[in-house]
Amino acid sequence: MLKKTLIIIGSRGSELAIWQSHFVKSELEKNNKNITVDIKVVKTKGDKILNIALSKIGDKSLFTKELEVALLNKSIDIAVHSLKDLQTKLPAGLILGAVSKRHAVEDVLIAREKGTTIFNIREGAIIATGSLRRMSQLLHIRPDIKIVDIRGNVPSRVDKFIKSKWDGIILARAGVERLKLSKHISSVIDKEEILPAVSQGALGIEVYEDNKSVLEILKSFHDENTLSAVSAERELLRTLEGGCQVPIGAYAEVKANGLYLDAYVGTIDGSLAYRSKLRGSKSYPEKLGSKLGRKLLKAGAKEILDEIYNNVRNK
Repeated sequence: MLKKTLIIIGSRGSELAIWQSHFVKSELEKNNKNITVDIKVVKTKGDKILNIALSKIGDKSLFTKELEVALLNKSIDIAVHSLKDLQTKLPAGLILGAVSKRHAVEDVLIAREKGTTIFNIREGAIIATGSLRRMSQLLHIRPDIKIVDIRGNVPSRVDKFIKSKWDGIILARAGVERLKLSKHISSVIDKEEILPAVSQGALGIEVYEDNKSVLEILKSFHDENTLSAVSAERELLRTLEGGCQVPIGAYAEVKANGLYLDAYVGTIDGSLAYRSKLRGSKSYPEKLGSKLGRKLLKAGAKEILDEIYNNVRNK
């Protein structure tokens, strides 16, 4: 009997990260009968610092750096990320080897009653989120709402909400559904109201660029349409020089007649916002992302982002 090739996945230790890594393990083993996959948990800075708002830490590799070090020193073969956590510029020697077919990308509202939405929740409601993107877009629609910061993994945030006096929290639909916590969802927030984070709902597999055998194995997992969409979004983010600490939302979708990209940039308090859409070719997603990014900067997003970056640097 031939000895199976061992592939080691590097994963963060959160419940969602472990679910994601087990999902990738299952898919790879199902499609490649000659491999076996193990999971190695690596603690990242973002997992260790839970008492400070993401926007105040200011580190674009908050949830990825330790995994990338492990990749570079060959102690793991692949790193599985929520692609929205992966910075747009990867360290030398590392590449995005594959992306998963995308889960539903929307955010969801978890409130006290089913059917509660961001429109019918009470005036002056208190909603928890650790995301400036969500804060900006929510306040743009409902400036009366009070925002409180929240950190932690998905189950702990749901638990904090249940024990709190808050009216609601906003989370990514993908994480809530993957962890079978859908019973807590009051409503799904339409993308027309709040755009998701860049690459939300997609998993990204980072790999050492010279690891040809692993790259070959990853082909069975990879989804080309998702790659086209997230490449446009990531190039938009790169053009805007944004990270997870900036109020930028984006969503790209491959349709029969092209690739459509929708993007938002706003002030943290939501008082000023720019939103625009463009169509391009799915064969050249980066061109579309760059074009829409430049359009938003020219429209006035540059002043918003400059002020946010200056405030972060001066803290």
